[in-house]
Amino acid sequence: MWPVPRPDALPDRPGRPAAPFDPLAAHRFRTALGMGPELVARDLRVSYGLPHVGPDLVLAWEGGSVQPSEAEVNALAGTLWCSPAELLARPRTLREHRLALGLGPEDVARAVGLDTRSYLRLEERDAWRGTDRQSAALIALFGLAPAEYVTVSGQDERLAELLTKAVTTRWQGHARQIAKLVPLERDVVDDALRSLHAEYRARMATPLGRDLRDRAAEYFWAAVEKGTGEGDRGVGQG
Repeated sequence: MWPVPRPDALPDRPGRPAAPFDPLAAHRFRTALGMGPELVARDLRVSYGLPHVGPDLVLAWEGGSVQPSEAEVNALAGTLWCSPAELLARPRTLREHRLALGLGPEDVARAVGLDTRSYLRLEERDAWRGTDRQSAALIALFGLAPAEYVTVSGQDERLAELLTKAVTTRWQGHARQIAKLVPLERDVVDDALRSLHAEYRARMATPLGRDLRDRAAEYFWAAVEKGTGEGDRGVGQG
């Protein structure tokens, strides 16, 4: 067998990783390789110059009680023969999306038409607010799916509440409010709500009907994707 080059870790950069660390992914990669935490820790010390890493720290990362730094994530990826991105959960907040793209706050502020201080206040509040044009610019810059846009806007709970009402009562009475929250054309929203409401009415006394009511947001996004193919990408602020 010829030598197989080991994957290189990315350059050592201090600070937190760009997105939340995924403990389950780290555990999954390690066990798939048949490596114990002692072997992982040893490789991180010897190959990547992290003398402080022991098996207890590796297990703490996998248990979610300790978040590894960006440099530690990069080194761990090299040890586990995966990319750093595979050890990170999907970004959810404005800051996480920005860092995942390697952008500074001034870069985002410039792209969406805000001053840097105003943009940073939005990051601190963890809730995007902007005009239709600014929101469209943010979606394009971050490559946000419609559901991701709702999340960075801090409107997940509000949307779920409205969707539950729309599904279980008269959907037309809630369509306008829902359309204001999601970056979709109004006819796309109406079609999805009409479909979900009809499905709920047909199955309301069954377990599927109750599941649809309890997880209305998930069913809504699935209906959008099925109807338009745009469930994973925004189509402009409606």
